[in-house]
Amino acid sequence: LDVGRIESLKNFVLDNTPHCISFYEILFIEKGEGSFILDENKIPVEPCTVIFTSPGQIRRWNIKLPVKGYTVFFEKDFLNLFFADDLFLYRFPFFHQYFNPSNMKMHPKAFRDSIKLVNNIEHEFKQLQNDSSHLLRSLLYQLLIILNRYYATIYHRYSGTNIHPDFFRFRSLLEKEFIMNHRVTDYSNSLKISANQLNKICRKYSGFSAQQLVHNRLITEIKRQLRSSKSIKEIVYEFEFSDPSNFNRFFKKITGTTAQQYRNNL
Repeated sequence: LDVGRIESLKNFVLDNTPHCISFYEILFIEKGEGSFILDENKIPVEPCTVIFTSPGQIRRWNIKLPVKGYTVFFEKDFLNLFFADDLFLYRFPFFHQYFNPSNMKMHPKAFRDSIKLVNNIEHEFKQLQNDSSHLLRSLLYQLLIILNRYYATIYHRYSGTNIHPDFFRFRSLLEKEFIMNHRVTDYSNSLKISANQLNKICRKYSGFSAQQLVHNRLITEIKRQLRSSKSIKEIVYEFEFSDPSNFNRFFKKITGTTAQQYRNNL
C-alpha cells in the first residue's frame, strides 16, 4: 500500500505513453482537465472524479490542464491475506470490470469525505509503528466500502454483500483461466454448477450471459496484446486458438473488424 499526491508523482502517475499496470490504483482528481484512457475507455479528467484501475489494464493520460489530487495503490495480497479471502477484491464492482464504468463523479462533500480517509492513510505512513500495517488495512477497507456504497448507488449496481458467491468465484476463475478455457462449461464444471445456473447468475448480477463475459474478457486481452510487438500468429498461439482463421472469425464476430484492421487503426 502507498499513497501520494498525483502532482508530486507526476512522472510516475501521469505517463502519457500506453503502459500496463500490475497493481490496483484509485485516483482522486481534485483539479485538472483532459482524459484518462484505460484500455479502450476514455474517461474525462475533471474535479471530484474517482478512477479505479486493476492489474493488467493498459492506460495513458492526455492532459490539458495540470492534474492535482491523490493516488492510492496497493497489491492484492495486502488485503487478501488479511481477510483470508481470495475473492475479496472481486466483491467491488469497480475492479476487474469490463462492462461497469471504471470511474465515478462524486458530490463535492462526498468527495471531500473520501479525501479525509486518504489523508488518514497518508498520516499513518508519516508515523509508522509496529501495528501500522493493521491500521492501514482497516483504513483502506473503510475507504473501499465508502466508495463501493457510492458507486452502487449512482450506477444502480448490487453491493458485494447482496451478490451470489458463485458470481465472484466465476469472475476470479475467469481471470485465471480465460486464455485456456473459452467455454462456459469449463467454468460451470469447476464451480460444480450447471451452465444454465451460471448463466442465470451472470445475467442477474451483470446483465450479460456467462459466454458474453468470457468472450469480452478474451477480446479485452487480445486487444491489449495487439498493441504489443507480438505477431498475430504469436497471439493466436498464446490464446490457444486452433488456427489463425478460427481466431480471426472469433475476433471479427465480436468486434466487427479483423485483428489486423484493429491493429492498423491503433
